[in-house]
Amino acid sequence: MKNGRAVVLVVEDTAIIRMGAIHLVESAGYEALEACDADEAIQLLEARGDIDLAFTDVQMPGTMDGIKLAHYIRDRWPPVKLLVASGMAIIEESSLPTGSLFSAKPYGEREIVDKMIRLLDDDDRSFAKIEE
Repeated sequence: MKNGRAVVLVVEDTAIIRMGAIHLVESAGYEALEACDADEAIQLLEARGDIDLAFTDVQMPGTMDGIKLAHYIRDRWPPVKLLVASGMAIIEESSLPTGSLFSAKPYGEREIVDKMIRLLDDDDRSFAKIEE
């Protein structure tokens, strides 16, 4: 977390949906970064060490879709939390990396905020247990 504020990377190829997700993340009090595909997301993850959560769409152009991106992030940056969304398919959370959450589109703002809080709070609780 940067200055006590979580950093959320939004990965979405549709500009209007990406803008809405950025607004949602910022309204929840988090810092938002944006990428239009997996390649751009990976560049941001490589450049910054402060990304706490990746919120990615499944259907994207480029070298990998959101599910492959989620697995890649889990393998390369294990502490990064993962929230995956899709309007085209219902994805079973069992096909996602451990600890990931899924939301079907169109998703409700409250649903996404609640899931971000849940993912980020799990991290805080794990950290608190280590500190004790």
